[in-house]
Amino acid sequence: MTTLSQIAWDDTVLPFQLDNADIRGRVARLDGVLEAVLRQHDYPAPIEALVAEAALLTAMIGQAIKLRWKLSLQVRGDGPARIIATDYYGPGAEGEPARIRAWASYDADRVPEDVRPFELIGKGYFAVLIDQGEGTVPYQGITPISGGSLSACAETYFAQSEQLPTRFALSCGRSTLAGGAERWRAGGVMLQHMPKASPFAMGGGSGEGGLLAARDIVDGEAEENWTRANILLDTVEELELIGPAVQPTDLLVRLFHEEGARVFDPQRVEFGCTCSAEKVRQSLSIYSARDIATMTTPEGVVTADCQFCGAHYRLDPRTLGFEAAHPGEDAGDDA
Repeated sequence: MTTLSQIAWDDTVLPFQLDNADIRGRVARLDGVLEAVLRQHDYPAPIEALVAEAALLTAMIGQAIKLRWKLSLQVRGDGPARIIATDYYGPGAEGEPARIRAWASYDADRVPEDVRPFELIGKGYFAVLIDQGEGTVPYQGITPISGGSLSACAETYFAQSEQLPTRFALSCGRSTLAGGAERWRAGGVMLQHMPKASPFAMGGGSGEGGLLAARDIVDGEAEENWTRANILLDTVEELELIGPAVQPTDLLVRLFHEEGARVFDPQRVEFGCTCSAEKVRQSLSIYSARDIATMTTPEGVVTADCQFCGAHYRLDPRTLGFEAAHPGEDAGDDA
């Protein structure tokens, strides 16, 4: 049976603030979104886990961006998991859901089933990109892969690039609700100290490889508040994070009832992809007719697949490239 709390809180991000500690945060629950993301592909279990963790991080980080903005996470490594990419599209208007999509590129022959997922990335970088829309220059922040998890990479990014102490507690996995089929669920809590200038922001940090960590950018009362909130978050259990038996509001009361927890309107999220035949044409607009000819199948079409949603496009080569004879025609697209 589907519970009322599941209906209310699955695929939502609940922002909150701890008034007594000068800390803000988010509680996220993903269910249908993860199923929609992962059923597009037949990923091995460790790759599924990486994609699920990245999608959950994206939901929590992305909730802070403005309407119609786009936030992306990109993880690139030299291991079997070459790329983990996610996109979060801010709501088009107040009250509308945000949209998430995610995708992975990996070397299937090098992915054992009994490996810790993070070990598949190897050396590389973790990047956050924010696109504010047409006419603006996208922001990009990069930090090395470190810390033993994607959430640790995100914490390092905020400490290093934004100088904001940040903490994530996440749980992702396949679960079975009473009377239902097995499916992916994920949940997490994000804590972040409110922005404040820090005297410790210059020079090397105490993190891996000399990177800044949260403890390097808080002191005095702020450090006491941050430490206390983290100790409280350490008591959270995985089943509390994932739900649905424990509602996010009840979880915040249990963890932070003495910290003055105040919640704001939750943000709904859903799976959504922005691919289209027109965007495929735009991506191929840099090629000449000769280049397009090399991409044309014996059946006389150019095909393209969306890595995020699996949509398949069949395009008339005459409509493609900067030498297109009929650039505006619809060429029998298959989504």
